Amino acid sequence: MKNSVKRSGFTPQENLVSILPAIVIGMVIMFASIASALISFPPQNPLHRIWLVICGLFVIPHLALYYFTYNIAQHKALYVWINVILAGVMFCTLSYFLPIEVKHLIYIMVFISALPASLLANRGPAYFLLFSVTTFYFVLNLYDGMLPHELITHIGFTVAAFIGIETVQKLRDSALQHIKRLEIVNELSKHIVSTLETKQVFALLSAALQGALEADAYYVGTVHGDQIHLELLYDDGEYFQDQWVEKKGTLSNWVITHQQGLFLPDLRKEIELDDVKVVTVGKDKRTLSWMGVPMRGSHVDGAIAISSYRPNAFDRGDMELLYNIAQRAALALDNTCHHELVEKQAQLDSLTKVYNHGCFIKILKEQAQTCRGQNQPLSLIMLDIDFFKQYNDTFGHLIGDEVLIGLCNVVRGHIKTTDAVGRWGGEEFAISLPNADAGQAVQVAERIQQSMALLKVGSAERMAIPVPTVSQGIAVFPAETDDTTKLIDLADKRLYIAKKRGRNQIESASAVVGQVL
Repeated sequence: MKNSVKRSGFTPQENLVSILPAIVIGMVIMFASIASALISFPPQNPLHRIWLVICGLFVIPHLALYYFTYNIAQHKALYVWINVILAGVMFCTLSYFLPIEVKHLIYIMVFISALPASLLANRGPAYFLLFSVTTFYFVLNLYDGMLPHELITHIGFTVAAFIGIETVQKLRDSALQHIKRLEIVNELSKHIVSTLETKQVFALLSAALQGALEADAYYVGTVHGDQIHLELLYDDGEYFQDQWVEKKGTLSNWVITHQQGLFLPDLRKEIELDDVKVVTVGKDKRTLSWMGVPMRGSHVDGAIAISSYRPNAFDRGDMELLYNIAQRAALALDNTCHHELVEKQAQLDSLTKVYNHGCFIKILKEQAQTCRGQNQPLSLIMLDIDFFKQYNDTFGHLIGDEVLIGLCNVVRGHIKTTDAVGRWGGEEFAISLPNADAGQAVQVAERIQQSMALLKVGSAERMAIPVPTVSQGIAVFPAETDDTTKLIDLADKRLYIAKKRGRNQIESASAVVGQVL
């Protein structure tokens, strides 16, 4: 999604609907003005009568044509300007030829004509029409001798028209802003609901927040225990990565705890909230406007907040938009979390919850590539439970499963989060140890061996179940081989050497070298 949503404005059809009442009323008043001038207050000069008839024959059809041709005009802004100039010329002509008794209708027609111009374009054409006609009318009547009350009336009508144009512009801007917000929410919804990557969700949120709201800073935070992780933090043109803050006492904590938005338009005033203090994140600048809303889903709990260095920078419309964005963000993050859980489950062995065979090989190759780039070793341990078949045959498969699960728990207790353990098949497992040499791998293997000696396996019949032992083979990348397939084969061969040596043994590179010598 782009950083900002293009301000599309109204469609041509919507514009035509909005100006239709003004065009109809303008046609009626134009007809009434000329008819009254010809019938009730006929001009003495025959030429004036002819001009009034010509004006009527031109203006009334022109208004109707204006309505029907605007939609097909190629350059609509230019089209509006041309029609405004033509209207200005015609109204100036009418102000000269209309009898004094109905000249005040000129103001009404100018006002009615300025409104469509203001709706279709902007202030420019509307003000041009207003001030060109009123200036001509003022000069014309001043030359003829304008009375004080006529001057006041002239000024009053001009001010009223000015207020009307500004009111229309404000309403138009408000409507366009609402349209823009709906477009942003719609655009965000369209992209974010189909995104299954968490990073991409935050990228879309960042683009939406920048395009939707004029904020100096914003962040998206998720709760992790007693802390809030600011997954996305932008402040005055700069992004801040991986920021953590204590949850207690923060404005975000209040929003998350109460599950309601918090609107603080002017932080120069004291915050009247219990157990809340202002915590500065990002740049060391004083925030003067702040607004935050909760973001809660099945798998996510957090808040989205925006701020400004100016007081009263946001309004309730911004608050509503932020709520809409937060709701869609929570839904999207729920989807990504669910997708990640499903993917993770697909990578794990269903019984032991360690990586399955295929996933472990993929991780091993990635770790080996990283270690090669960093010029670091990687050790691989192939491990097998001794006489495992006897546990299944003698004590049943449930006990056998308990042994497998117990072994995996032991292994997890002796490896780092950057290491990996996978079920190779049956009772055989593989352990990858990035940045570990042969000596360090032997230490891990020994600790596993020692912990297995203390493992207790239960039985419903309270039968005496022997403590399971394990045999282990170790190979090192890239010191012994720079190919992961050969690394696995080498560790597997050493595993079987350990079994032949009497089981419950560890066969490492140093042991093999010693035998060869």
